[in-house]
Amino acid sequence: MATEITLPALSHMTGIMPAPASNGGVLFAGCPELIGTPSAYSREEEVYGEGEDAEFVYKVVQGAVRTHKVLSDGRRQITGFHLPGDLFGLEQGETHRHTAEALSDTKVLIFRRRGIERAAARSADVACHLWDMAASGLRHAQDHMLLLGRRSAMERVATFLMDVDERLGGTGTFTLPMTRRDIADYLGLTIETVSRTLSLLEENNALLRAGGRQVSLRRARLRRLIED
Repeated sequence: MATEITLPALSHMTGIMPAPASNGGVLFAGCPELIGTPSAYSREEEVYGEGEDAEFVYKVVQGAVRTHKVLSDGRRQITGFHLPGDLFGLEQGETHRHTAEALSDTKVLIFRRRGIERAAARSADVACHLWDMAASGLRHAQDHMLLLGRRSAMERVATFLMDVDERLGGTGTFTLPMTRRDIADYLGLTIETVSRTLSLLEENNALLRAGGRQVSLRRARLRRLIED
């Protein structure tokens, strides 16, 4: 019973939560009973809303999902971007604390939360998988707090771009699944600041934009700009 309480308690803190590699529709290797149901969402379609029952957990197969909260003054704070392979929607309580929406045409696998909790109670391997994911999510949440509290706009945008690149394979060239407004609402900046910072990175030969949202990074140059 302790496993069922502790693991979701950590997982709700995630802004970015890497999940194990996909093995068909199975969530974890060696746990064939945890088979997800495929589902598809169109761009901007809501996956679940804040306050709704947290009956299901989701794994991104294709596309991307953002989670966010709307503050009392109407501002939006994006709490995480979930890319292929990421698990999201596993909560501490019985309801969702954030709203989740597809950033583009997105395919996911849907798992029953209670099934995952029962599997974790029976299997040490499943519990360890969940623990590793929760610990990784906690680390990302701590890094995000540091980014918002102690970094300049240049450092925030550069660090964000390097993180997305790494999560999409680390090739240095990728297509951003999120808009500049999404990036601004995640990094606590204005859209004008994000646009200006991207232009400055390009002027400093740390970034090359090839039309649309496709970018190529020069990671060594980005790191030097951050350190300077």
